[in-house]
Amino acid sequence: MAETIRAFVTGFPIKHSRSPLIHGFWLKTDGLEGSYMAVETTPEAFPAFVSSLQENGYAGGNVTIPHKETAFALCEAHDGAAEAIGAVNTLWFERGRLYGGNTDAFGFAANLDEYAGGWDNADTALVLGAGGASRAIVHALKSRGFSHIHIVNRTLARAQAMADHFGPGVSAHGWSAAQDLVGTSGVIVNTTPLGMEGHGKSELALDLSKADPSTIVTDIVYTPLETPFLKLARDAGLKTVDGLGMLLHQAVPGFEHWFGVRPEVTGELRAHILADMAKPLPTQQEIAK
Repeated sequence: MAETIRAFVTGFPIKHSRSPLIHGFWLKTDGLEGSYMAVETTPEAFPAFVSSLQENGYAGGNVTIPHKETAFALCEAHDGAAEAIGAVNTLWFERGRLYGGNTDAFGFAANLDEYAGGWDNADTALVLGAGGASRAIVHALKSRGFSHIHIVNRTLARAQAMADHFGPGVSAHGWSAAQDLVGTSGVIVNTTPLGMEGHGKSELALDLSKADPSTIVTDIVYTPLETPFLKLARDAGLKTVDGLGMLLHQAVPGFEHWFGVRPEVTGELRAHILADMAKPLPTQQEIAK
């Protein structure tokens, strides 16, 4: 009998992750013997966890906050996306060597391909925020041929560092420039918590009615499914794409690496995750158990 293939997602914390639901759905749908579990690992314990993956019977797994940059440093080889982004979210083995990849850019682009076909016909994009997630978005935009990518961030130096990293065609701007850039951008991507509770709703006050009617607006956050920023765009009559598809599509390459089958992102999978999102949040007492 063949040994059951094991995979994981690790982060700190990790209880919130929906990756086990996604991969578990595919394992069941494809009738595969295998497992995918969440493993909470502190930053201090993470290097030892990675070094013992094969010893513990793992074919690989996913890595999330705060381990993505450390995972990059621990890998023996990387795919092109990980090299460009400087972070790893997927681990697997090839000929005994630990490989690291980054599927976030793939997931972002595939989500827009599914719900906003032709989005990459535009040549100018506006990216709000310069955090770690923004790197994957900029890489995806560059890979799809965008010639002008504007990164707007409250801390200009952080946006400038990212623009310098990606080179020609990518520019950095302070937040005050965001409104002027709205009107010239065919794709607008929010990677910040703008408008979310505790994150300064006044900063959300971009007038998206100044955007071209064909502009596509997307948010990488998927809880809530329609973020305040996407509602602002919808109210302005713009095409919007929520962030759930990015989560689903980014999981595809890893599953194929570990289990040898390329899974499909279907309406049934999306409904499966949406049903979980609709469940009431656990109480503090339940969390403590």
